Amino acid sequence: MADPKKYDNRLGLKGWWGGGRWGFERYLYTLHRLTGLGVLSYFVLHIFVTSSRAFGSVAWEQWMGTVAGPFFRVGEFLVVLAFIFHAFNGVRLILIELGFAVGPAEEPIYPYKTSLNTQRPLMIAMMFLAGVAVIVTGYDFWMLH
Repeated sequence: MADPKKYDNRLGLKGWWGGGRWGFERYLYTLHRLTGLGVLSYFVLHIFVTSSRAFGSVAWEQWMGTVAGPFFRVGEFLVVLAFIFHAFNGVRLILIELGFAVGPAEEPIYPYKTSLNTQRPLMIAMMFLAGVAVIVTGYDFWMLH
């Protein structure tokens, strides 16, 4: 007989992508995962291209010519955006895990209070700082070079 407290995950990938009833934090969680995978993919590609230097200057110049186009320039900017979001959201998560954004302990009396009143301002502040970093980086990336 099945355990009545266990529920099957019938959402599959839809549950991974969609926030459902969990709110904005769930979307930040999903975006944090995606940006982590994007930064990791860039890191692997960067190591691969950089390691071509070991095969001589001809191989190096060939790879650098391949990744010097406008498509890769936009891709580099997207990697910078992903890194900025991932870094600021990671700082927010670290502060929450360390207990700085959880709020004081309270007795669980109905209606239950959540720590969202403490975490939401932190989320807004971190996303605002990430937005400022994106604007500064975009100006440097597109206007100054």
